[in-house]
Amino acid sequence: MRSRGSQSRLSGSSFGFRISNLMLSMIATMATIYVAGRLWQDAENRAYLIQELDKSTGEGQSAISVDDTLKVIACREQQKKLSALEMELTAARQEGFIPKYSLENDGTHSKKKLLAVIGIITTFGRKKNRDAIRKAWMPIGAMKNSADKRGILVQFVIGRSANRGDSLDREIDKESGQTNDFIILDNLVEALEERAKKVKSFFIHAVENWDAEFYAKVNDDVYVNVDALGAVLATHLDKPRVYIGCMKSGKVFSEPTHKWYEPDWWKFGDGKSYFRHASGEIYVISRALAQFTAINRFILHTYAHDDISAGSWFIGIDVKHIDERKFCCSSWVPGAICAAV
Repeated sequence: MRSRGSQSRLSGSSFGFRISNLMLSMIATMATIYVAGRLWQDAENRAYLIQELDKSTGEGQSAISVDDTLKVIACREQQKKLSALEMELTAARQEGFIPKYSLENDGTHSKKKLLAVIGIITTFGRKKNRDAIRKAWMPIGAMKNSADKRGILVQFVIGRSANRGDSLDREIDKESGQTNDFIILDNLVEALEERAKKVKSFFIHAVENWDAEFYAKVNDDVYVNVDALGAVLATHLDKPRVYIGCMKSGKVFSEPTHKWYEPDWWKFGDGKSYFRHASGEIYVISRALAQFTAINRFILHTYAHDDISAGSWFIGIDVKHIDERKFCCSSWVPGAICAAV
């Protein structure tokens, strides 16, 4: 009995084991068929996508040679580079680095390179001074489109009245219409405390509108020997970054009631002495420095006085400071360029 029972249990275990193996084989077969079907379907999908891509790009049946394709690619690359350069040129022009005169000619400003553009800083109520300058030393016919034979252009520089369009503005507009020798800074209010900004605006306007080797600032109570000025400037044409004037220093006044009060006096140290700078009656900067001023117009600080301001702009960069005693208007020397009147 024990032997038969054991045989029956053994036979039942073998039968169950065979059924389990059969089920596993069936499951494995079905999984293999499923995976193979998915792979086949994916292969068909990939083949279809490749065919569609060839149709859309034309690579399935190329109508041009490899050389022609390379030429097209090279042309596209050059076009991208050209577009990038045009964007850089536009940005540079907006920053003031590229003078407008070199890119366009509206018939107003000459493309001919000048030796110098002189800006005479004037204000309202100074017509007698301007007329005296016109008669004494201003080149005849010194208009916006006409420099003299020496290549020197002279212009009066003035801002606008705080009451825009009032009688002061109208008088200047009338005078300008008659003489055509003004730079009118429409975005600057004519005021003594704005003088340093006015000089900076002149340099910016001048370098953006006239191609010159030098740009000079002159007061409207100064007589200038234009021939002597041209001769001196000609000797410095080989210097790319030059700042010329009657160099001086002086005391910084911290008293608000003083005529030459400097609100930023504390910046000049305990000694209260200005750094070396050109006297304000007349000074000259080269084209590179005028361009530097134009590019950095928004970050160049202006002090109470224009000569101090200009000196501060150039003191920290690689600039040749030239102490030209012929620019000292208060003392007369042989071959003097200026004289205070």
